[in-house]
Amino acid sequence: MVGRKEEIKILEDCSESNKPEFLALYGRRRVGKTYLIKEFFHETFSFYATGVQNGNTKEQLKAFRESLIKYGDEERSIPNDWFEAFSRLQKLLEKDDVRRDYRAGKRVIFLDELPWMDRARSDFKSALDYFWNAWGSAKKDVFLIVCGSATTWVIKNIINDTGGFYNRITKQIHLLPFSLNECEQFLLQNNIEFTRKQIVESYMVFGGIPYYLDYFDRRYSIEQNIDILFFHENSPFKYEFKTLFSSLFKNSEQYVSIVREIFSRKRGVTRQELLDSGKTVTGKELTGCLESLEQCGFIRKYRDFAQKKNGCRYQLIDPFCLFHLAFLESGKTDSWLNYINTPGYHSWSGLAFENVCLLHTKQIKHALGITGISSWEYSWSSRKSSPGVQIDLLIDRKDDVINICETKFTENEFEITAAYEKDLRRKVEVFREETGSEKSLQLTMISFSGIKHNAYKNVVVHDLTGEELFAR
Repeated sequence: MVGRKEEIKILEDCSESNKPEFLALYGRRRVGKTYLIKEFFHETFSFYATGVQNGNTKEQLKAFRESLIKYGDEERSIPNDWFEAFSRLQKLLEKDDVRRDYRAGKRVIFLDELPWMDRARSDFKSALDYFWNAWGSAKKDVFLIVCGSATTWVIKNIINDTGGFYNRITKQIHLLPFSLNECEQFLLQNNIEFTRKQIVESYMVFGGIPYYLDYFDRRYSIEQNIDILFFHENSPFKYEFKTLFSSLFKNSEQYVSIVREIFSRKRGVTRQELLDSGKTVTGKELTGCLESLEQCGFIRKYRDFAQKKNGCRYQLIDPFCLFHLAFLESGKTDSWLNYINTPGYHSWSGLAFENVCLLHTKQIKHALGITGISSWEYSWSSRKSSPGVQIDLLIDRKDDVINICETKFTENEFEITAAYEKDLRRKVEVFREETGSEKSLQLTMISFSGIKHNAYKNVVVHDLTGEELFAR
């Protein structure tokens, strides 16, 4: 299994503990949650069941019945309600011949896509609550794993629940997309040998989502793979954007509307700007949608340096969504092979590389030697200067230093000219003047192919290349 070392350690600790364990696993759809659990346990569960997408309560109970039968339940009828379903599960788990995990003999129960099981006006949550509190929590050899792509549901109803599940979760795992390093390992495991530049290009489009990377065909270049997966007549990802949101959210169109509006403002948007657009829901509903999108990893919320202390902006950061909206929904091109190396492509790749860097601030901080220093990351635009100033990425550190980062995605070493050096110095001056920051400002260049050595290079304090982004 590629990566996931911290997550595997948590699963090992739970499997070998001498107490009951209740683990909540959540993360973006397609990130590999089910794969992680099935691979770790080699599918040797005491019981496994998954929810049915868009299924009503009867359909959920019918599917649960099929799982009960598979694991040895002799009762063939569909449970009348979830209390009966979990009662039958308890009897099944109490059998002498129940399958146990080989590590410490625990009875492992894996309930996948839990949010789909909880339909409106059903007694699912109450029944699960009763099953755990009245039985599971008293059994030292029980390991219950619940999983869901609807991240907000899991956080609200299980992890942060103030009712029956309050303080009942013993462990939680937020499964994140692969890093560039993990993507490289995954591709090599699939016998795909891309250069690191090509892996970065793939990340610009697919992010670190294993499910998407698994579609790559090693016979083709990254450009050919993108063309086949998105732009051919029967391409598998043509409708993935719609499927992604409809599988996660009820009334998914209101979430898509918010994502589209945030996408239209490349550097992020305030909540008030979303309200002023008239294209999204309002009030508490908007607040809830933004929170859900952030928890699912589609957007990020960051502090606006130029606003008052509590000011913040929302920015779309999911590479797959960014690519879909930029090219498939817009109809900008119908052939990736024809689009590459055009001015539009270079403009897009520059912005996409910025996003890759933003998603790898952990690696950037490691390269800068500031891993242990708390920081905030955001972009910044001047509001007063003419011409305007835009800073790709700011790392605002607790040690009174701000790294002003410039990102460049070029084939060869990037050359800082006299004019560009002047522009960089002006950026620092304008930032200092408009923000009033008294911190030390350090120009940091993240150029994939490095910087060409010349008389103007010294304006940069830190010079990072694409290699640093591949750190573990």
